[in-house]
Amino acid sequence: MFADWIWTSWERVGLILLSAVLMIAAVVVIIRVIGLRSLSKMSSFDFAVTVAIGSVLGGAVSTSTSVADGAFAIASLLAVQAVVAALRRFTRFAKAVDNVPTLLMSDGEFLGEALDRCRVTKADVVAKLREANVLTTSEVRAVVLETTGDISVLHGSTPMDPSLLDGVRDSRSPSSTD
Repeated sequence: MFADWIWTSWERVGLILLSAVLMIAAVVVIIRVIGLRSLSKMSSFDFAVTVAIGSVLGGAVSTSTSVADGAFAIASLLAVQAVVAALRRFTRFAKAVDNVPTLLMSDGEFLGEALDRCRVTKADVVAKLREANVLTTSEVRAVVLETTGDISVLHGSTPMDPSLLDGVRDSRSPSSTD
């Protein structure tokens, strides 16, 4: 019994290798059919689909699940993701599945409440400022935590177009989301 826990048969190793190759090939083909949207920056829904695909892939490779069952499960997950992506054009649906972008810094000033609510530290923002080649905080017009979790830095010496903050929580723009 202990030996079975440590090792498996060579036949089983061969099946695992074959399953891995076939499942990866199936994932590549399915993603090519569904499109690059399935690989884009992730919203929380996209992240959940990605984790589920990884689980299905791992299960199909390491268990007795058939390659066809695994490929169908992955295709189903990606099809649901494609439907959700299409439904995101409707505002109410988008609000239900997407995070709201949030202003973290405005006109060189950190927005403490927004940082706390989003669980982002000043150090996180400062690192993004350095990454964006910001030399002084006075040139920062806005820092936004995007729906994907990325942090965008808008900086420069010219005035910022207010429409860049449309739909951003905590922005001072009249069309911001609260």
